[in-house]
Amino acid sequence: MKLWHSPASPFVRKVLVIAHETGQTAKLEIAEASTNAVARNEELARDNPCGKIPALVLDDGTVLFDSRVICAYLDSLHSGAKLSGPGAGGVAGYRALALEALGDAIMDAAVLTRYEQALRPAQFRWDEWEAGQVAKVNTSLDHLERRWMDLLEGPLSMGVITVGCALGYLDFRFAEMGWRESRPKLAAWFAKFSERPSMQATRP
Repeated sequence: MKLWHSPASPFVRKVLVIAHETGQTAKLEIAEASTNAVARNEELARDNPCGKIPALVLDDGTVLFDSRVICAYLDSLHSGAKLSGPGAGGVAGYRALALEALGDAIMDAAVLTRYEQALRPAQFRWDEWEAGQVAKVNTSLDHLERRWMDLLEGPLSMGVITVGCALGYLDFRFAEMGWRESRPKLAAWFAKFSERPSMQATRP
């Protein structure tokens, strides 16, 4: 299987982490893709018409995208405990899915902020829009601190992995944010989670 990849992408990191956690890294052929919001990679776009990473090309030519779909697919291929989906179902199971959605939302807002800061010409910057994206990140982190620690400290799941990758991206691109200062429980959890071999092997 070919994985369109950029080491800076937190969405790609999600895929790599689940591949490590489920013993499937050897199955992946890594294809580097230089891409951003204004410079399409035409070779990548032939596989994923949106031109976004990650995209996974299966051996039969089928292409899967986005990260949530790819992770669910990889999770279906191994015989161990499943990491994606609602598990046993019920409210608790769907709450686990919501945790993954919350982690994805943090990454979405952070990546958009990065594009605004790094790619948009200064004369076209919209400070209020950027502040709105940062606010999404901060309110989401506050919710993690207050309402989601029971899941983060529980069994490994795609939601847990996604939040870990989101926090890793904040450290990578927004170290000046100081997100740990008012969130000691989340900071302590991430310090421990970051020690997992899968997280160490996939650091940008």
